[in-house]
Formats: sequence, structure tokens, C-alpha cells
Amino acid sequence: MTAMTSPPPALAQATQAFLSSDHGLLIGGARQTGQAGSTFETFDPATGQVIARVAEGRAEDVDLAVKAARKAFEGGWAGTMPIEREKLMWRLAELIEAHGDTLAELETLNNGMPLFLSKFSVSSAADMLRYMAGWASKMAGETLNPSTPGEWHAFTLREPVGVVGAIIPWNAPLNMAVWKLAPALATGCTIILKPAEQTPLTALFLGQLVQEAGFPEGVVNIITGFGETAGAALAQHPDVDKIAFTGSTGTGKKIAQYATGNMKRVSLELGGKSPMIVFPDAPLEKAIPGLTMGAFVNSGQVCAAGTRLFVHASIFDQVMESVAAQASKFKLGHGLDPQTTLGPLVSRQQHDRVADFVRSGLADGCAAYMGASSPDSAGYFYEPTLLVNTARDMRVVREEIFGPVLCATPFEDEDLSAIAQLANDTEYGLAASIWTQNISIAHKLSKMIKAGSVGVNTHILNDAVMPFGGFKQSGWGREKGREVLDLYTQIKSVAVSL
Repeated sequence: MTAMTSPPPALAQATQAFLSSDHGLLIGGARQTGQAGSTFETFDPATGQVIARVAEGRAEDVDLAVKAARKAFEGGWAGTMPIEREKLMWRLAELIEAHGDTLAELETLNNGMPLFLSKFSVSSAADMLRYMAGWASKMAGETLNPSTPGEWHAFTLREPVGVVGAIIPWNAPLNMAVWKLAPALATGCTIILKPAEQTPLTALFLGQLVQEAGFPEGVVNIITGFGETAGAALAQHPDVDKIAFTGSTGTGKKIAQYATGNMKRVSLELGGKSPMIVFPDAPLEKAIPGLTMGAFVNSGQVCAAGTRLFVHASIFDQVMESVAAQASKFKLGHGLDPQTTLGPLVSRQQHDRVADFVRSGLADGCAAYMGASSPDSAGYFYEPTLLVNTARDMRVVREEIFGPVLCATPFEDEDLSAIAQLANDTEYGLAASIWTQNISIAHKLSKMIKAGSVGVNTHILNDAVMPFGGFKQSGWGREKGREVLDLYTQIKSVAVSL
């Protein structure tokens, strides 16, 4: 493992100015302190130091935001011409790119990810807005042909669902915010965004850009605060029509229970324990970097991360050696240092959780092929860890760790059904990847794997056009692609007797 990189360069002036400003809630187009007047600290996970204080929104603030969103929805936003919504979304995408350096620095400073990932997040967010903006003028119902006697003009209308509550995680704050904002805005919904308490900064900066873009007051509202207070209040609010949540499966189950009060619609993008399956004929020059990044990118804090590696026994030792060599080239350090390729975990709590999982794996009989330790640092760093001698009943194999930990297992069976059974032996079903040059194996196995996204000779394709979501306990519904429109709209049937 390459040593920790040097201290990061000084922050840009715009980033410093934002950090030193007041960080209030955005409700009805106005910045304001929470009703209780409380704030909380947000940290740089690479140093453990406080970088800002943020308003702590609570139930009473959520209620104000919902009222503002309802007023905006019924006051004209839902009926805004599609082309006007599209123009506003394009303007927001342009502003994101114009302020990309500041957004990237804030993302890295608050989440810890290396700057190259934060810059990718900025461009990905702008792309998502532009893609979804195009759907604003292309949503439509259809004409139907009833068999009931008489003459009929029967058709369907696709209408916005209404006020949306969006609760997002800390692992990719900017992208997760835009994944929720873009389809809501395109379909004519209004939204209350609740970012994770660990990473509120890019959401707050995004709120400033929403205002600068010219969105009407109350269309986008941002409530910073804690999940058990602000998040729960949003999920339970009787005047919220839909909850869109990304996070852990455990919290997703609570969200679903909260939503039953008024039977609000719910979409859940939850956890994963994704398999990566390597056949003897895999193109290793492509597979090794793909497997390594699939497991360890963003320090493994990716819901779709490849965390279970199944390799044919004939090449198992070769793949282990190559993945370990590739991972050893990572440079741990502050994400703002351009040399850094692997940042810290998001918090002390997450660091301790990952370390506990690794200890349990070693106690259960795993062997650490590499890693399994933390460097001496004030930040929340954990080395990329490759575990072998794993078994299906171990916690490290069955539970989502959300850290840089990869569990590797050899297989000898050539029967695709048996291999699929290995891959599907999990309560999750978010993503998977197949590494082979045999197109027949790739197509057959991709149909047998129970996952929402399957990559062949890539782990996952992150593109706005690709629907993303899970099978089983990995969630309900699909983000991105045309399919996301179903989450933010509802169908009305109209029958006219002629």
C-alpha cells in the first residue's frame, strides 16, 4: 500500500467563502435558520476537523417546507409548460458546470472522495439534469380501444405525483441529490430534499444554484438535519405524496413503514452485496483494473460495489495476485491532494464499522491476502482489504460492509446454474458483473443472475440512460432512464362516451 499523500493544497477562495457563510435551510425560496435555532457540525473525514456548522432542521421545519412545496405545486409549477421546465433544468446544469470546481472541492472536503471522483460527480450531475430535462416535453399517455358497447374516446393522462420528499445518503451527495431532483423537476413535482447529516454541503450549494437558475419559490426546498428527526418527519408527513429514499436496507424498511400513514408512494434504492464472476477466458488486462475499481472505488462506499469475487480455480491465484498488486498502487490521502486515489471513510463510526467487520471475518477463519488495517492518521482511513478462505455463512460475505473490503472465493463448477446460485446466494440483488470473452456464457448467465444491473467485462455502466435499482431487498423502483418517470408520475384513465 502506497504511503499517505502530502497535505492538500489550500482551498479555492470561492470554497472558503461558502464554508464561512451561514448555512440555513432553504424553504419557500428563502434561507432561514431552523425554528429551534439549533445547528450541528460537519467534518472533513480526512482530518476529523470541523469545517462548518449547519442549521438543524426538525419536524416543524419539515412542515414549513412541505407547505411551501404544496403551495408551489398547486400554484402553477405542475402546469408550467414543459419547455419552460426544460429551460430551467438546462440552466441549472450550466450553473453546476460553471461552479464545478467549488462543488468538487466541497464534495471532497465533506465526503472524503478523491478530487477526480468529485469532478466526475459534477459532470455526471449536469448530464443527468440535461437527460431528464428532455423528458419534460415527451411524457404522454396513450389512446385506448375499449370493448364495451358504444362509441368511446378513451385515453390516459400522465400527471405529476405531487410533493416529493427525497432523502439521500452520504456516499455520493451531489449525484444522489440530482438523481432525485432531476426527475421530480422534469415531471412537474415539487421537492423537499433532506441530505445526509454527514454531507450537507453540496446540497446547500446546489440550493443556491437552484435559486440563481430562477426556479419558482418552493419548487425546491432543502432541509438539513438528522435522519431520526427531520428524515422521519418527512417520511411520515401526511401532505407528502411520495418518498424517494437512497440508503441502507434497514432504514429503507423503516421508511416504508412510515409511509403507510397516508399511503404515500415510495421508491427505495437500497443496499447490495454484488458478485463479480471471473471465468478462465476473462480478458485479464481489462478485468483486473475493473475488478479492483469495482471493489474499492470511493473506498468501497458504493451500494453497487463488487464485494463478492468468484474466480475460476484455474486462475484464482493469478487474479488474487494481480488485484492485490493493482490495489497496492492506491495512494491514501486527503482527497484534495491530486496524488490521492483513495480517500477516507466518511466518519469515525463508518471506519469502526468496517474494522469490526474485518475483525469478525478474521475470527471466523478468513485470511487477509492484503490490508485489514488502518494507517496511523487523524482521518478515517482504511486500507483496501482482500479476504480469502471465505465461506457463505460469514458476516463479511453476507452483510453489506460499505467499505474497501473484498471477499474472494474460487469455483470449479462449469455449470452456469451452479454459478448463478453462488451469485444469487444473498438477500440483495443490486448489481453484478461477468468477466468472460464467451458471448454465450455472458448472455445466459446475465439472465440467470437476480440483480437490477449486470455488466459484462465492466462492473457497472454509470449513465443517465441506464435504469438503476435492485431486486429483492435492494429496493423498489428504478432510478435514471425512462423508467424513473414512473416513480414521479401517476396515470389517470379518461373515458368519454360519444
